[in-house]
Amino acid sequence: MQQAILILENEEIFYGISVGYKADSYGEIVFNTSMTGYQEVVTDPSYKNQIITFTYPHIGNVGINKEDEESNSSYVSGLVLSEIPTKPSNWRSKTDFSKYLKKKKIVCIADLDTRHIASMIRNNGAMKACIIHNEKDINKAKKELINYSGIIGSELASKVSSKKKYSFTENTFQYKKENHSSSKQLKVIAYDFGVKKNILRILNSMGCEVQVVPAKTSADDILSLKPNGIFLSNGPGDPEPCEFAISSIKDLFNSNIPIFGICLGHQLISLASGAKTEKMKYGHHGANHPVIDIKTGKVMITSQNHGFVVEEKSLPKTFMVTHRSLFDNTIQGIKHKKLPIFSFQGHPEACPGPQDVNHLFEVFINFMKKNINAKKK
Repeated sequence: MQQAILILENEEIFYGISVGYKADSYGEIVFNTSMTGYQEVVTDPSYKNQIITFTYPHIGNVGINKEDEESNSSYVSGLVLSEIPTKPSNWRSKTDFSKYLKKKKIVCIADLDTRHIASMIRNNGAMKACIIHNEKDINKAKKELINYSGIIGSELASKVSSKKKYSFTENTFQYKKENHSSSKQLKVIAYDFGVKKNILRILNSMGCEVQVVPAKTSADDILSLKPNGIFLSNGPGDPEPCEFAISSIKDLFNSNIPIFGICLGHQLISLASGAKTEKMKYGHHGANHPVIDIKTGKVMITSQNHGFVVEEKSLPKTFMVTHRSLFDNTIQGIKHKKLPIFSFQGHPEACPGPQDVNHLFEVFINFMKKNINAKKK
């Protein structure tokens, strides 16, 4: 086993074992508290340029399968694990985690005290970090870290987005085949800012014809496709530099077509409305985050993955706050007071995580149906 070295921005150094692709890698280090779903996390494009510290110790124990991929690639800068992955034991497993990491060229260091690292991130905030493999390169890596740009100010959505439009036809995974609606009555155009497949699977399974478009698609091009609804996906990086998306969304506000945003999409709706966003100290990354529905008082456990948040004082009066985090009271959902526009900061599609907020897809479907019925009248 080859040695790997984790170096943090505060010059803390950790020595571990390399269990992935052997290359030097730089990124922003964050921690994820999910107890399941490491494959979905690793293939989530929202983690581009980030090094993920998994606080759960048993990563890799159920192996890898084809169904749980959330994208066709992996964009993470690296992984930090507590234990060296063991031989997988699961009926769905097709290959083991270490082989998968090497095939996908994902850098990974194991045999570290991840609880200590997570505690350090909570105290100091998300930091720039790197994983290297040669002890002689430590001083060089420290200098590189000083010059590393980090996430703030980085427009990454277009970097992970599809380069061309395509139709998405996968359904949600089931142990047994289910009969999904073959009659696609609702046409949804989904902006790909780093979209997770399970979002698209759910929309397709609910009877939507789903077409995915690149991040820089103009509002005119969207409207030319005559959608019943417009979906704004999750994605990586700082939302404010995504001026191309903000401009298009602002124009789409005037179309009266239902718009639903998740994660980065939620932030972009806010920015298009005139609000501002700010970097969080260490963000929300996990599958155990309590969120309250302000209208009903219902508390839901949600999946989260974001490092930026909407500044509440900047949110215009045309929007109302619908959901809040019970960890830090930050905005988790907003809705336009008159137009069929709403968004959620967390991940109602989960993968991994609980499905307590899954009903928001039904809200989107109902908005589209109501809009169609209004036009018929």
